[in-house]
Amino acid sequence: MVSLDLASLTFLLVEDSAYMRTILRTMLQGFGARRIVEAEDGASGLEAMDRANPDILILDWVMPILDGADMVRMIRTQNNPFAYIPIIMVTGHTERSRIIEARRLGVHELLSKPISAKALYQRVSSVIMQPRDFVKTPSYFGPAPREIRNRQKIWQGGLPQPGNASAPAQQSEESQAIG
Repeated sequence: MVSLDLASLTFLLVEDSAYMRTILRTMLQGFGARRIVEAEDGASGLEAMDRANPDILILDWVMPILDGADMVRMIRTQNNPFAYIPIIMVTGHTERSRIIEARRLGVHELLSKPISAKALYQRVSSVIMQPRDFVKTPSYFGPAPREIRNRQKIWQGGLPQPGNASAPAQQSEESQAIG
């Protein structure tokens, strides 16, 4: 696993459970993150964004006042200064419909509860090491879905050919992601 220097990045954790915020903060600190700002709901999360100017947003889906989905909808507008921020959504609801909705909202990565340090690190690493172009259509504004990005790689001859030893590893990594 690649070692990332997270000390210079600012993370915003938006989670209504103080216990989950502690778990996420502790994991991020273990990865080397030093600037971690916390908010307990989407409304205070939006206020914290203006103060903290975060590089990565990690937020819960289900919260009081303003939930994670509504917060993402407010962020993923072109006139929002944080429209392009990488978003990692944390949820205990991993039904297919939720995964599809997260993709449609413009979430970069989905992290299912109970979370593990490895899964969190993989999601953080993904948004840093594999940045995605943004797409704007009449019904969507957010990171390019991985299928489209991979098709472009295929068109450019960039994906491993069947039978190549690295192909299965890439498929298994991509199968864990939402977009």
